[in-house]
Order: sequence, then C-alpha cells, then structure tokens
Amino acid sequence: MLRAQKFLALCGRPWLAAMLVWLAVLVAVVPQAWAERLPEFLAKTPVAEIFPGADAYGAPEGKPVVARALKGGEPLGYVYLTTDVVNTRGYSSKPIDILVGIANDGTIVGAKLVEHHEPIVLIGIPQSKVDKFINDYIGLNLIKSPTPGNKAPSDIISGATVTLMVINDSIQRSVRALAHQYGIGTAAAAAPTAPAGGTAPVAAPVQTRPHRLVNMQKADVQSWQALLDQGAIARLHMTVDEVNKAFETGDKAAAAEHPEKGPGDDTFVNLYTALVSQPAIGKSLLGEADWNDLQGRLKSGQQAIVVAGEGRYSFKGSGYVRGGIFDRIEVIQGDESFRFTDLNHQRLPAFAAEGAPHFKEIALFTVPEDAHFDAAEPWRLQLMIQRVLSVNDKAFATADLNYQLPQAYTVDDPEGTPVPLEAAAPAAIDAAAGVVEEADSALWKQIWQGKRWQIGVVSLSLLILVAVFFFQDTLTKHPKFYDRFRLVFLTFSLFYIGWYAQAQLSVVNVLTFTTALRTGFSWEYFLMDPLVFILWCATAISILFWNRGAFCGWLCPFGALQELLNRIAKKLGVRQINVPHGMHTRLAALKYVIFMLLFGVSLYELGLAEKLAEVEPFKTAMILKFMREWWFVAFALVLLLAGLFVERFYCRYLCPLGAALAIPARLRVFDWLRRYPMCGNPCQRCAHDCPVQAIHPEGDIDPNECIQCLNCQMLYHHQTDCPHVVQVNRKKQKQAAAKAELDAQRAAQGQVVHFVERPSDTNPKK
Repeated sequence: MLRAQKFLALCGRPWLAAMLVWLAVLVAVVPQAWAERLPEFLAKTPVAEIFPGADAYGAPEGKPVVARALKGGEPLGYVYLTTDVVNTRGYSSKPIDILVGIANDGTIVGAKLVEHHEPIVLIGIPQSKVDKFINDYIGLNLIKSPTPGNKAPSDIISGATVTLMVINDSIQRSVRALAHQYGIGTAAAAAPTAPAGGTAPVAAPVQTRPHRLVNMQKADVQSWQALLDQGAIARLHMTVDEVNKAFETGDKAAAAEHPEKGPGDDTFVNLYTALVSQPAIGKSLLGEADWNDLQGRLKSGQQAIVVAGEGRYSFKGSGYVRGGIFDRIEVIQGDESFRFTDLNHQRLPAFAAEGAPHFKEIALFTVPEDAHFDAAEPWRLQLMIQRVLSVNDKAFATADLNYQLPQAYTVDDPEGTPVPLEAAAPAAIDAAAGVVEEADSALWKQIWQGKRWQIGVVSLSLLILVAVFFFQDTLTKHPKFYDRFRLVFLTFSLFYIGWYAQAQLSVVNVLTFTTALRTGFSWEYFLMDPLVFILWCATAISILFWNRGAFCGWLCPFGALQELLNRIAKKLGVRQINVPHGMHTRLAALKYVIFMLLFGVSLYELGLAEKLAEVEPFKTAMILKFMREWWFVAFALVLLLAGLFVERFYCRYLCPLGAALAIPARLRVFDWLRRYPMCGNPCQRCAHDCPVQAIHPEGDIDPNECIQCLNCQMLYHHQTDCPHVVQVNRKKQKQAAAKAELDAQRAAQGQVVHFVERPSDTNPKK
C-alpha cells in the first residue's frame, strides 16, 4: 500500500491517480462464476405454465441441471434453463434466461423468457414480439427435425435483432445438448426420476459406429444413373400440389390464398446435389480436366458440392445478383449451417457423366473455409421456397434434400470420435460435444456476415472522419465548404448510424464492459453487434488523438440531433442563452456525478444500473424513435427543447457517456488544436464563439468538454474574424505599404540623378 502511495505521489497527476484507483477497484473484485439458477426460476414459475399437464417439479438434478416434470409422480419430461446448458449470452454479456419444458420424445411443450439484461440489444422489440418468437418453438421437435418446419432460417437471420438470434441459438443448441446427455427421444428419457439426494439420471447406452472419412482413393468414373442408384447423387422432386400443401400447413393463412397455378402434377422443382470433391463422383460429373482444376483451387480439407435444378422454381433466385448470397439454399449439418456466396460459386454448362440429363441451372459450390462441414457424415440441403403475398409480405416454406455419402465412398476413421448410429432423422443428436462449444463464434460470425454492407458504410465514414482530422488545417481554411460538410456528416450520423443502423452507443456499454471484466470477460459477447463494436473500437482509438470529441462531436446520433435542431432554431431567430462561465463549469460536473453513481450501482447490481441509465434519452429518441410511454418521450423532448436555447444542453451537463469517455481521454497523446499567444489574453473571440463553451476565458481549451467541431480552427485561419490574423494582416499591409513607399522614393531619386547626369554623359564637352 505504501509503495502504491509513493508511486501515485511520484506521478503527481490527479487524473492518473483516479484512473489507477478505478482499475484497482475492477481488479480487486473477485470474478464470480455464474451459478446454475434453475431452482430460482422454478420457485417463481408454476409447473403448468411451462409444462402443461404436469402437476409438480421433481428435484433439480444432473449436469446440466434439469428438473423432471411430473404428473402423479410419473415423469412426463424435463424442465431446464437454457443458460444452465449452453453459454450463449447476449450483447450485455449477461445470460438471456429461457425456461423450457421438453417432453420425453423431444417435443418442446413450453418456453418462457424469464430474465434478460439486454437494454441495448432488446430495445425496440415489443415484448409481445419476443414472446411470440419463443412461443413459435412450442410444438416443435428439434431432435427429429432440427430446423423448424416453416420457420425458415432466413426469417430468423434477415429480420431479427441480435437478441432474437441469441434466443434462437440458445434454444436449438440446448435441446440438442440435453438430448445427447439424457437420451431424450429414447427410452432412457422416460426412466423414473431419481430420489431426492440420489444420483443424476443416466442415459441408456447409445450404439455407436466409427467416424467416417471421405475415401479419396476411389476414383472410378461412373454413369449418371449408377451414381443416382448408389445414392452418390441425391434428388428432391416437388410437384405443384406438394408445394401448395406445404404452404397450407404454414403459419401464414394468407399463403394458401395464393396457390401456385397450373396442373397439380407439374414439376415445381427438381433438385439434385452431390459431393464432387470425392474423386469418383467429381470426375464422373465434372470430367477429368475440370475435376483436376477444382482440386487445384480447394484448400486442404475443403470440400465442394454441386447443385442442379430444373422446373418452375430456381434454387439460385436473384439474391446472389443483388447481394452475392444464394439465400434460397442452405447446407445444414447438426447445429451447423452455412450459405454460399458468389465467391464460392462457379456456373457449369452441363454434366460430363454418361446419360446425365440437361439442367436449366447447374452450380458448383466450394464450401466456405470457415464452415464446420464433415462431408462423410449426413447433411441436408434445405431449399427455401418463397411466395409473394403482397408488395410488403411474403410467406416461406422449406424442403429438405437429405444427403449421405454412400459407404462405398467412405472409409472408417480409427482415430476419430465414435458417433451414434443414425436414427430415423439424420443428425438428430450431435456426435461431439465440441459442436455445442464452437457455435458461439459461429453465431457472431453469422451476424457480421449479415451486416457486412452496414459495416462497410460505417467503416468508410470513419475513414472520412480520420481524413478530416488529419487535414483539418486545409479544410478549416474554407469555412463555407467545411460547414456544409459537417452538416452532411451530422445528418448521416443521425439518420444512418442512429435511426437506421441503431448503433447509438450508451453508458450501458461502459457499465457492461466493466462488469464483464469482473465476472468473466469474453470477446464473443461484444462481437454480437458489429456496428456498436466497431464504433467503440474507433472511439477508444480516437481518444488517444482527439479526446472524446471524435465520437461526441461527430458520431453520436443524439448529439447530431441536438446540433441540427439548434441550427434550425437559430435560423428561425431563437435567442440563445449564454450560460456564465462559472455556472457552466459547475453544471458540467453533473454528468460526472451521474456517471459515478451509475458505475457504483453497477458494482452492486447491473440490472438496476441499466434502469437508472434511462437518464440517457438515446433509447427513446434513436432506437424507439419516440414510440414508447409518454413520460420517456416527454423527458427526451424536454432535453431537445432545452437544446434549442443552449446548444447541446444534454451533452454539456447531463450525459454520463460523455463523462465516461472524458476520464480516459486525459491519456491523449496529441494536441491538434492550434492557438495563438494572444488567445484568451486579451482576445476572447473563440471563447465566445465556441458552441459548447469548451474554451476557458484564459484561452485554454478544456479537453473534457471539447467536441472537436473545429469551430475555433476556422476562426484561427479566418482572414476577417480572427483579431490576431486581422492584426497580423494589418502589420503586413503597413509593412508592404511602407516598403512600397520606400521603393517609390528610391525609384524617384534614381530618376532625378539619371536626369541630371545624362547631359554630361552625352555631352562631354560641357
């Protein structure tokens, strides 16, 4: 302790001492393990609510912990908490707790969201939408049918928030993990419950077989029909009647009112697939030369499949033309799934195999390198069929094309982990527990892939902003252009980053991060929202160069909204209130008090701190677009109203996020803002013109309050508005005038001498 005091004394910097104390507090708190909490929620939830027909819970038991649902003492199934089974958590790094009831045969009979800590990710989603999303799993059997019938994965991914994707991932993986552990769907699931204090239920032995590998030695060329007969080529055929029937059983009744036209026995789609990275299949279908070319392109262990189709419905669609993704087909294997992009695609004109029919569409796909795909194990190609109901509404159905490489094309892997014998539904139970553990990273990667265009736009805007700061001296010499550019950038921040991408940063992100450092940090949790993650990284880096102003002055959507409204108010003649400097400095301290209170509460209970963080109007104004309870809307409008008279009123005096960023901003390495010796003494022009009063009367710029708007730098270079520049220009003008007068006098004197001396020169006789 004495050494620490001496070290702080040697530092001699209060802000550094405060930072070290803050870090010491974080490190001193012992990390806490997240305990199994099923008993806590069982006590709050009646059994009939989560498992209809049951009258009691059995004692929580086993690992992962479960409770039997009982009726008259007879076990009907299991009740469990998803976060006790899988480690998928939301962006807040806290669990999204879902209580699930699952029958002995694997059917989900009940599901309920019981607790979450998603103030940033879940905001904007009505509770009814979340409840409906979870209730859609009731009645499904994810063991016999891993993908929900008409709940196409594209529906889950394309229109969902991160939270809904995490919920989907948690339910799907937890069901499979329990099935693997307790033998759900087998006779073992109905075994009598263990007595209180007894041992955990034990699953019945599962028959296994050796893991298989693709036989790369089999390379004999065969005909189309031979491959089809062996199962090396798999086929899915659907008629018009069959596809209409598929939509009749969907969850959109309107889909049945728009049936596919034409004779019922007409072919709607005729789909084929095969693994062409296996030599015999590949050489037969592609031909020797094309197969050798494919092998030259494949990485070690990478696979390739071919998909061919004919009929009314195209498996390619047009999505890959617009966005580069083949959104109508997906490869699913166990819990893993992936789609192809145009980078994985090669068009084929025809098959080389003898007797191969002609197809309208043939595509050769290489499996993405980051996909977890075991070509020797069963997988399926899922076709998403869409039906347009109206301009803004579509219905979806799915059809599966199951594929299993014939045994003649595989060899046993003596070193591999044995896998369960296939049941009626292939891949019903995961063979390796590692699949469950690896899915977290797959989820965040899937989210990043889905938002790659938004990531590109935001990244480009950040590069532009960096260029603005690096070339600020050049830009601020052109005040009209710079002012218009800033207006455009603020509009982009408000409409794109705020209202469209919903990437408004919040003090809750800071509290979540510090809590994660204490309770078990994992990057995957923070990678769940790519735009927020990128903006946080950019903000952290910019603090070293430009303090907090890069975010607060340019990238904060609510800050942009305040400034744009204030500009309009000024145009309309709204008189601005000039807050005296002494009062301004005292009011500015309020945001630091608010932040420290929120931080202190978060050390006790993050959930309470998240509720108190509603002092930020970001959720109301940016995410929900003012569509929430009237008191939240009124609070946000009052702050915006105050901002009409005092520019960025909320940013100056109340924003805890600005305070949180200002503390580490004291570590900045560079000072890019240029000043003159006379700034502040006697000149006060910049101090009066600063839109957030970040310049002291003495002339110093307060880095805690500066938003890097560069208004002072425009004045620094202004030829008529900056007194120092005007004074220097006057001196230069006087010096230039004096020099011109002296030159004129010297020139005049030179002419006179020349006039007097010339006669003597021309007439030497005189």
